[in-house]
Amino acid sequence: MKIFLRILAAAALASACAGSQVKLSTAYEELPLGAVRPQGWLEEMLLRQRDGITATLDELYPEVLGEDNGWLGGEGDRWERGPYWIDGLVPLAYILDDDDLKAKAQRWVEWALASQREDGFFGPDKGYPYIEGLQRGLPLDWWPRIVVLKFMQQYWSATGDERVPDFFGKYFRYQLETLPGTPLDKWTYWARYRACDNLDMVLWYYGLSGEKWLLELADILHSQSFDFTGEFLRGDMLSTPGSIHCVNLAQGIKEPVIYWQKSHDTKYLEAAARGLRDLDRFNGFPNGMFGGDEALHGNVPTQGSELCSAVELMYSLERMLAVSGDLRYADRLERIAFNALPAQISDDFRWHQYLQIPNQISVKLGIHNFDVGYKGTGQVFGLLTGYPCCTTNQHQGWPKFTRNLWYSTPDGGLAALVYSPCRVSASIAGSHLTISEETAYPMDGRICLKISLSASASFPLELRIPSWCEEAVLRVNGERIKAPEPGSIARIERLWEDGDTVELDLPMKTVCSRWNSNSAAVERGPLVYALGLQEQWKAGLFDGSMAREFGRDYYEVSSSDSWNYGLLKQQALLAPESMEVMIDSAKLSSRWFWSLEYAPVRIKVKASRIPAWKEYDGDTGPLPWSQAGSGDVNDISANRAGRVEELSLIPYGCTTLRISEFPILTH
Repeated sequence: MKIFLRILAAAALASACAGSQVKLSTAYEELPLGAVRPQGWLEEMLLRQRDGITATLDELYPEVLGEDNGWLGGEGDRWERGPYWIDGLVPLAYILDDDDLKAKAQRWVEWALASQREDGFFGPDKGYPYIEGLQRGLPLDWWPRIVVLKFMQQYWSATGDERVPDFFGKYFRYQLETLPGTPLDKWTYWARYRACDNLDMVLWYYGLSGEKWLLELADILHSQSFDFTGEFLRGDMLSTPGSIHCVNLAQGIKEPVIYWQKSHDTKYLEAAARGLRDLDRFNGFPNGMFGGDEALHGNVPTQGSELCSAVELMYSLERMLAVSGDLRYADRLERIAFNALPAQISDDFRWHQYLQIPNQISVKLGIHNFDVGYKGTGQVFGLLTGYPCCTTNQHQGWPKFTRNLWYSTPDGGLAALVYSPCRVSASIAGSHLTISEETAYPMDGRICLKISLSASASFPLELRIPSWCEEAVLRVNGERIKAPEPGSIARIERLWEDGDTVELDLPMKTVCSRWNSNSAAVERGPLVYALGLQEQWKAGLFDGSMAREFGRDYYEVSSSDSWNYGLLKQQALLAPESMEVMIDSAKLSSRWFWSLEYAPVRIKVKASRIPAWKEYDGDTGPLPWSQAGSGDVNDISANRAGRVEELSLIPYGCTTLRISEFPILTH
C-alpha cells in the first residue's frame, strides 16, 4: 500500500497544449448526475425539500410557474424565475430518482429543445405588456438563457440525451455570431455580471466536442464580462459599501477560476483567492456569508445576507473547487451549507427568509437597515416575501451540494472533498464500485467509508483533510496509517477488495474567531455555535396589493429569552479549549437535527449580561466594542463582566433566532 500526501497546487495542474487541441486545466471532474445519492440526515433534507415546495411550486405559484409561463410556450413570465426553479428541480429529481419530478422537469426540457430556431436561438422571442408580478418584457435577454444552459447540462449528465449536445452547439454558434454586435449587457446588466455560467458551459462543451471555435467564444464572453479579476487584484469594490449587487458577486466570484481553465494564467487563481479573502475582511460573517441586502453592505451582524447569494456562492465554490483543486473552497462551502443555509429555510421547506441576520433576535416586518426595504417583508418568513427570485432559486442549494460530495480524479480514482452521509457509485478499473459514507458529519467528525466491489480493483482514493483539523486519524481495514497535514489531501492507492473500509476521524477543536468590532464567534469543526433563543412563531396575512406582491401568508418569530451577553475573555480568547462540549448520542444518530429542539451538540461557555446593549427596532443594535488581542486581562479600559452565567450554545444551522457574534468581556 502506498499513501501519498498531495497539496493541490493549482498552477501545477495546468495541462500543456497537445498539438492543435488546447487542453483545459481542471483538477477534478463531476460525476454523472445521480451517481451520488444522499443517506441519513442529508436524505431527510432532500426529502423535506421535495415535499415542501420544490415538487409543487408550479401549483403554489401558478401565476409565474404555471401553464402560461413563457418557457412552456405561454404569454406569461419569461425571464429568470422559471429556469431558476428547474435548475434545482432537475438535480433533485435525478438524485432522488423520483419519476414524478423527472416528468415535471421534462416538460421544460422538451419545450426548450423544441423552441430552438435554425440559427440556434432558443426560448421566448416575443415580449408582452407589463402585468403586475410578471416579467414579460425583454424576451431576447441573454441572462435567463444562461440558467437554461445550466439545467440542460445537468439533464444531459443524468440522461445522456443525444439531442442536448446539438442544442448547445447550435446556440453557441449563434452566440459567436451575435455577441460582437449584441453584447451581454444589451438589454440588462445581469448577464454581464453572470457571464461565468455561460462561459463554464462553453468550456464544458469544448471538452465534449473539441471544436476550436468555442475557445473564441470563451474569449468573447470573458471580455464582455464584468472584470472581476481586475477588481479583486487592483480595485476597491469589496471595501466599498453598495458597490455591487450581492448575487452578482456570489455568482461572478468564480469567473476568474472558470476562465483559468483556458488561459492557464495563475493571476486568475490569485484573483479569486484574494477576492474571497477581501470579501471576508470587509463584509464577512461567521456563517460563511457576507453583508449584502441587496448591495454589498459591510460586516455589521445586523445586516442581511440574501438566500440567493447563499445558494449561488455554494455553486460557485463547488465549481471553483473542482476546477482549481484549492481545498479552501471546500472549507468555505461546508461553512455556508452547514450554517447559513439550514437557518434560512423553515424545517418543512415551505417558508424562507429573503434576508438572514447573523445576530437575529427577532424576525419581524420592518425596514431594518437593509439596502432594499421590500415594503418591510425582507426578513420575515414566507413563500414570496422579499423578492420571489429566492422562492425559485433556493432549490439548487442542497441537490448540487449532494452532487459535489464526490469527484473523479484525473487518474481514474475518486475523491471525497466535502463530507456528508451519502453513497457514490461508479464503474472503475473494470469493476462496479459503491462506497457508502456513514457519518453524522458535520455534528461529528467520524467518517466511515464502506466499499463494495463487483471485482477487486486498483484505483486511488483521495480524502480531504479540512484546514481546521490538526490531528486527523486515518485507518484502512483497521490499520492506522499516517494522516496528512490540515488543508491537504490524503491519497490512498491500493488493490481494493469488496468489504474494505476506510475510517477517517477528524477531531473538532473549539476555537474563537474574531469579527466585527472585535467580537468573537465560537467554532468547532465546520460549525459556528450560537446562542439559540426559544421561538414563538406568529402567522400573519397580507391582503390587497401586499398579498399580490408578497403572497398571502408570512411568519414573524419572537423570543422572550435574554440575548445581550458577552463572552469572558479569559475563556473565549485565552482558553477556548476549556469550553465543555456535550453530545447527545441519540440525537446525533437521528435523521434530523437542524432545529433548536434536536440539536445534538451543545457547548457550555461563560458569559455575562451587558445591560447597555439593547434592542433597537427589533435588532440588537451596534455591537459593544471589544478589546483587541488577548493581552492584559486587568486592563481597566476593557468591558467588565458582571454576574457570570453559563450559556449553552448550539450549531448556528439549528437556530432561527440567535447571537453568533459576541462581545468580549474581562472579569
